[in-house]
Amino acid sequence: MNEKVELGKTGLYIHSIGLGANKIAEENKETNTEYGGKVLSAAIENGLNFIDTAYYYGEGDSEEIIGKTLKENKSRDGIVIATKGAHKFTNDGVVLDNSPAFLTNAVDESLKRLQTDVIDLFYIHFPDKNTPKYEAVGALQRLKEAGKIRSIGVSNFSKDQLKEANQNGYLDVVQANYNLIDRSAEKTIFPFMLENDISFVPYYPLASGLLTGKYTKDTVISEKNKVRPQFQDDVYKKHVEKVGKLRGIAEKHDVNIHHIVLAFYLTRAPIDAVIPGARNTGQVLSNLETAAVQLTPEDIQIIENIFPLD
Repeated sequence: MNEKVELGKTGLYIHSIGLGANKIAEENKETNTEYGGKVLSAAIENGLNFIDTAYYYGEGDSEEIIGKTLKENKSRDGIVIATKGAHKFTNDGVVLDNSPAFLTNAVDESLKRLQTDVIDLFYIHFPDKNTPKYEAVGALQRLKEAGKIRSIGVSNFSKDQLKEANQNGYLDVVQANYNLIDRSAEKTIFPFMLENDISFVPYYPLASGLLTGKYTKDTVISEKNKVRPQFQDDVYKKHVEKVGKLRGIAEKHDVNIHHIVLAFYLTRAPIDAVIPGARNTGQVLSNLETAAVQLTPEDIQIIENIFPLD
């Protein structure tokens, strides 16, 4: 299934399996990371056309690799690029800034790194503490009217912040944490998405790999993952047991567990696309196989029973 779907009301048509480009970087054999341009080229050659990046991903490195690759391959046409801004790196650390002046400059700088004339979707990556949200989104609306961006998004906003941000109806897309382990967004913000015809793009879809089926109760957890809530002792074991119950559905469809998980997200009304990350060509091509998975109503009910909405 490679037909394109519209991303909300943006007029942008995308493959439902996108690429989360937080892992798009230089080659690193220790982490099994291929050069990001090679991964991106393979994705595009196999039908993927929705790329999600951010300035924060390597302080612009991900954007630069994407821009360079698309220019070298002359493949910008038909590619939908989403990027984000809000982080300002200072001598005192990272500061969040949603001010109109900062966002205007952030868009200009992203355009340069991406080597493009227009960004298809620009998100405010995180809310700051001081800027009224309607003012921040208003700045993006002016950039949209100026032809520098095509659609407006926000990420990591609470329900109240979303309401303030959308008071003039400018929001097109919201990105936030959502996966089978934490389905709370279905209660907190999905109704708002549906009422306002706003598309929802989930990040953290595989919960640091826990929802892929590769973990067992005896797996040695990395130091990086030990601090994550879902990897804590008894909680971790319960999650592993639940994920194992998806194996039967995966075998029925002749795919892996992570394909079933990603396919489930696409059954949720506000979700038009998922953006799993990929460190190498094998991962991105595997993710694309999700598009062929058609879950039955019975499959969906089983998954909802295993991972109930609290």
